[in-house]
Amino acid sequence: MASNLAQCQILVRKAVASGAKVLFLPEASDYIASSPAESISLVRSVQDSAFVQGLQSEARQASLHINVGIHEPAPNGKVKNTLIWIDDKGTITQRYQKIHLFDVEIKDGPVLKESASVEKGMEILSPFDTPLGRVGLSICFDLRFPEISLALKRQNAQIITYPSAFTVPTGQAHWETLLRARAIETQAYVVAAAQAGPHNEKRRSYGHSMIVNPWGEIVAKLGDGYREPEIATGEIDLNLLEKCSPQASLKAISQH
Repeated sequence: MASNLAQCQILVRKAVASGAKVLFLPEASDYIASSPAESISLVRSVQDSAFVQGLQSEARQASLHINVGIHEPAPNGKVKNTLIWIDDKGTITQRYQKIHLFDVEIKDGPVLKESASVEKGMEILSPFDTPLGRVGLSICFDLRFPEISLALKRQNAQIITYPSAFTVPTGQAHWETLLRARAIETQAYVVAAAQAGPHNEKRRSYGHSMIVNPWGEIVAKLGDGYREPEIATGEIDLNLLEKCSPQASLKAISQH
């Protein structure tokens, strides 16, 4: 976790150098365990997490908002897969707990059962105001269930997050397609910060972090590289949200 914090601190420096107002980090940025027992042994509350406290300090010093996926203890002996928003004063202002847990058996690949160690979230968090616009939070496997993004859009979300640690087979098959679909159907920006590369002998993540605009165009994208921390930067144009509204889209189609 100390190494992961150090990598995130490098990303903070790169974000500040690029002039970014918000840094979006992946799901489970604090750690990805090799077993449920290891995950439960590693989890700490935000008050006791050197990883979270380190990022709070970075946010304060850099006057940067940070959105980051972490683990938190659950009262039933499991952990929570949580996405927190740290504002530019270093305060945790928002917290979303992952609703859809990744239980899957991949042919010729790993068997992953997130529910063995993770407590299911039960609530969609209402979108909230940020320097970029109104943000709605979701995590990784939530991407496959459009109801969440549509619910966030009905509450006027302008940006929807999908911080992830997608497997390589599912990432190759559906990652870009799903992200672009969620952006198009909600007419919102989609920001998907993704883990990349091997975590342990059992687990490797697909990478390809992406920012997609409301027209379904890829604004910025990274590859599957993991040798050094990388960021993709893009501009959120709130005027484009109006141009991509259903009424504007139908008008544009009729003109053609």
